[in-house]
Amino acid sequence: MLNLERLRVLRAVSTTGSVSGAAAHLHVTTSAVSQQLARLEREVGQPLLERNGRGIRLTDAAALLAAHADRLLAQVERVEADLARHRGAVAGALSMAAFATAARGLLPGALRALRTDHPGLRVRLDEREPPEAISGLCRGDVDVAVVQDWPESPLELPEGLSRETLLDDPLDLAVPADHEPRAKLADEEWITWTNGQLCHDWLSRTLGEPRIVHTASEHSTQLALVAAGLGVALLPRLGRDHVPDGVRVVPIDPAPTRQVHALWRTSAARRPAIRATVLALRHAAAHPTP
Repeated sequence: MLNLERLRVLRAVSTTGSVSGAAAHLHVTTSAVSQQLARLEREVGQPLLERNGRGIRLTDAAALLAAHADRLLAQVERVEADLARHRGAVAGALSMAAFATAARGLLPGALRALRTDHPGLRVRLDEREPPEAISGLCRGDVDVAVVQDWPESPLELPEGLSRETLLDDPLDLAVPADHEPRAKLADEEWITWTNGQLCHDWLSRTLGEPRIVHTASEHSTQLALVAAGLGVALLPRLGRDHVPDGVRVVPIDPAPTRQVHALWRTSAARRPAIRATVLALRHAAAHPTP
């Protein structure tokens, strides 16, 4: 009988490409990963790792087992979800990931409602950008993710994930108080998110090589730079911080709008905790934190 925990370890090694990577992903020591793999080798009666220069690689047997592991673990998750649905209890542990604005504008209300309505449910929230959150969902270390995309460049979800759109989030232009916006936004000096973040990439695509003079991940930092007269920035309405003195918010017509979605593994969809969490997010999206 194959041990499911050892299959998770093997899948982590396959996904990350190393024992140390698997240990970091699973939050255990490299020694613990090596011990689990050694036990799994004894169970299957075949070697699972072989040397590859200074590193390791999976043997053909291990690659075959890792390929089956995804399906086996998904099936186990479906069985566990069915059992949880049969019990009807919203309880246990649940891991969430959300990008920064949603973590500020949606999650406080959703988490408060879950704590009040389902005291037996223990929820952990981690702030993650959408690509990292989606990877966590696929690996199984995130249960529900809140992500964003743009109608012009929708997210392409891996097979096995389900989605519900929570809200449309318009953005306005934040300018220095004495600044009159230019007719062409591409001519402005921009303060925007750091390179690689979805909003930064969207701005670059939409405006076509805008003049980006400063980058910052946090809206409060962007607004402080705007208040100093150093450029303009886009300001989402979801979870909007206090707008400091020296900054004027100007609507854009038509307003650029991103979409906010909840994601979860389809195999876990019948788990009561997943359904309760998505419902709490839906209610929070109807009344987001200003």
